[in-house]
Formats: sequence, structure tokens, C-alpha cells
Amino acid sequence: QVQLMESGGGLVQAGGSLRLSCVATGSVARINVMGWYRQAPGKQREAVATINSGGMTRYADSVKGRFTISRDDAKNTVYLQMNSLEPEDTAVYYCRYIASDVYWGQGTQVTVSS
Repeated sequence: QVQLMESGGGLVQAGGSLRLSCVATGSVARINVMGWYRQAPGKQREAVATINSGGMTRYADSVKGRFTISRDDAKNTVYLQMNSLEPEDTAVYYCRYIASDVYWGQGTQVTVSS
């Protein structure tokens, strides 16, 4: 079992920045993929950014150049640095961990005011 705990969400004005963190505890595999997903009201959950154990990253087109995903394997933590935030980024942001199984965090709310 793996548990995920997100933090760092909040309310920010458009153009501002937030940094999300997700700590994985439990039976964390050395090789895994971690990522951030988001779900806005009335919309489907979508991938924002992912990073594998080798450091390879992928981003949704809508966040390229504004968001940066990174990881600290010593702390079993993945980060999402979000800059130049837009009202359209408002959503609940979820952390996901994939190794032999898939685990999701509880989510953290990000609200961007115009």
C-alpha cells in the first residue's frame, strides 16, 4: 500500500504562483511514475504533468512553459511549481503514483481569481 498526501493548494490571483507537494509513504517502489492531474467543476479529470524515476517529464499543452514538475526521491516527494496562473487553472489537483498499482491522493484545491 502507498499513501499520498498533497499540500500547497490555495487561493491566488491571476499571474501568481503556487507550489504543490505530494509525499508518498508506505511501500514506495524505487521505480515508479508520479504525476499531477486536475479536475475542474463539470469537467473530466485531466493529466497536468508526469515524471518517471529517470526524470523524464511530460506536460499538458495548456501548462507548458508555466508549470514545472520535479521529484526528490530521497523524500519520496513530487512537486508542481505553477507560475503565471490563470483562472482556467482553477481545479482540484490530485497526485497519482504508479508502480505495480495505481494510487491517488485526496486532492488539493487551487483557485485562481481574475
